[in-house]
Amino acid sequence: MKLLFDENLPPALVEALAVSFPGSRHVDRSGLGSTDDAAIWDYAKANGFCIATKDSDFEERSVLFGAPPKVIWLRTGNCTTLRLVALLRLHAEAIGRFEEGKDQILEIT
Repeated sequence: MKLLFDENLPPALVEALAVSFPGSRHVDRSGLGSTDDAAIWDYAKANGFCIATKDSDFEERSVLFGAPPKVIWLRTGNCTTLRLVALLRLHAEAIGRFEEGKDQILEIT
């Protein structure tokens, strides 16, 4: 699954998770830094990404518009990049099932 990391997540996640989630990108490195959620949503949808975010706005957008794109909502509060990497690796199998399933939102705590 290709993840599009929202700007509230560190860009370092792309490189740190390249083996687990190849083809992933960060919004800042996709020319989407400081853009509105609609532009990020449209980019993810057009390019086959799942949005990874800490922002409830994408969860709300998913409820309103449905998938694609799917949304991984990281409900972790403030934590280090290393903690986020460990958390996403820990849930890699569940994320893979999420990609194939019908659910449009996956909450990870």
